Amino acid sequence: MQNRQSLRQSVLWNFFPPLFRAVGHSTLLFLLAGVVLTLAESVSFAEEKPNFLIAFADDWGQYASAYAKLSPGGVSDVVSTPHFDRVAKEGVLFPNAFVNAPSCTPCRSSFLSGQYFWRTGRGAILQGAIWDESIPTFPLILQKNGYHIGHTYKVWSPGSPANAPYGAQATAYNKRGTKFNGFSQYVSRAKDHEAAKQELYDEVRGNFEDFLKNREEGEPFCYWFGPTNVHRKWIAGSGKTLWGIDPDSLKGKLPPFLPDVPVVREDFADYLGEVRAFDAGLGVLLKELEDRGELENTVVIVSGDHGAPGFPGGKCNLYDFGVQVPLAIRWPKGIPGDRVVEDFVCLPDLCPTILEMSGETPPAVMTGLSLKPVLESTEQGIVDPHRDAVFVGRERHVAAVRAGNLPYPQRAIRTRDFLYIRNFKPERWPMGEGPGYGRDKAEWPGFDQLANDTFLAFGDMDASPTKAWLIGHQDDEGMQEHFNYAFGRRPAEELYDLGDDPHQMNNVADNPSYAGIRQKLRVRLMRTLLETGDPRVTGGGDTYDLPPFTDDFRRPNRKGNGR
Repeated sequence: MQNRQSLRQSVLWNFFPPLFRAVGHSTLLFLLAGVVLTLAESVSFAEEKPNFLIAFADDWGQYASAYAKLSPGGVSDVVSTPHFDRVAKEGVLFPNAFVNAPSCTPCRSSFLSGQYFWRTGRGAILQGAIWDESIPTFPLILQKNGYHIGHTYKVWSPGSPANAPYGAQATAYNKRGTKFNGFSQYVSRAKDHEAAKQELYDEVRGNFEDFLKNREEGEPFCYWFGPTNVHRKWIAGSGKTLWGIDPDSLKGKLPPFLPDVPVVREDFADYLGEVRAFDAGLGVLLKELEDRGELENTVVIVSGDHGAPGFPGGKCNLYDFGVQVPLAIRWPKGIPGDRVVEDFVCLPDLCPTILEMSGETPPAVMTGLSLKPVLESTEQGIVDPHRDAVFVGRERHVAAVRAGNLPYPQRAIRTRDFLYIRNFKPERWPMGEGPGYGRDKAEWPGFDQLANDTFLAFGDMDASPTKAWLIGHQDDEGMQEHFNYAFGRRPAEELYDLGDDPHQMNNVADNPSYAGIRQKLRVRLMRTLLETGDPRVTGGGDTYDLPPFTDDFRRPNRKGNGR
């Protein structure tokens, strides 16, 4: 890069020679000094703007081998994620990262807009979501300010228009294919698994290459890598077959709310196999940038949109298993690395962070709190003590799982020591209705049906072998508690003491010893909801129980899982 004075001289002599001859060197310098200095500083700043690579997975809870080092003895011991681990080692790893909503569309609405999901209109629901184009989003702001933006696979969907907050189809790069989304299905069918994997890696690389080739020389970029392979469905046994993850290695490591039985262990091993596939795709992108000499000036952000699908307490739940996600951020040019930061992060915080790192001022409407000062710090542990809580919630996921297409409204505050949940309609079924549970009593569908069709019962939990096993064994000795945890009604208030109950299974909301804590957290939660204009608590509080949020949504004409 030229120094500022030589750049100034180059601009003057190349662009203003007639003026030099007419008025003389010194006079022209006096007249144009301010303009040229501004131009020189602008060019210099533009050359220093970072690129952004955002790798965002469906349904990936906080399971990565980098986290096993922080809390050994759990599920993360079993999975290997070398590329995520590299980003964490060379950047910042966040163990207290949470989504704003454990449902993909509202979570992504909040991330892209930098606002709580309840501020995004119909972006606050999954099926039936419509994007409000008046809401600012970081990709479109970057594009307006000189960035080349693009995405592959999924950014914001289901919803209409698909991926609208990222420029929709106009900024999509999928011409090399979308087979990576069905990783285990595609590779499992192949005779040569390694060759099939390589074919999918080549697809990932090709789509990324197309994106990079389409930018102007020197133009900074923002690329979103959003494969859906961690989302169900996947092939039973693929975790072991494709990745060598032995289901028996999970014995004694599963959280206690999951039955530690062979079917569930295999299901979770297959889930971790999907995580391995996502991580391998990330590795392809990192290598491509490294080979091009652009990795060092690229901010790499890796995370997921909520917890595990088809398991009790995961997706569509406000427990940690549903809302806690991996997060690592790397940028050698601007972020001191090899740090673990324990500050609480909610994914809407990433939106203003990206804008500030690019040199832009986040719009005042954004409620997310930029992480830029935390990232630029050299400290570990708790860097900003004010970042001591996150606020999460949900409304409608699958439309027809309750009569009238009604949602299951929840909000929660998660602090270092406690989780407080407010269930606004405790008479409703949290995972939707099933035979004898809000629906007329009937025969339960068989195992294969429940494992493959989400909509047969309790449709806010994705179809899975685990779901099918739980329903089929609900009358076994000791299994009723597991069944109720997964599908039963919940009280209006839940409170969990994380010091004694890290898996959030013992509700102490009615314990007199916790009355003061419950009141304090309730007040703080409600105050935040009111201050940020949550329709669930402003006015009559029934906005999400009325049209258009309860409009009919056509059930997919296929069997499988809603996204």
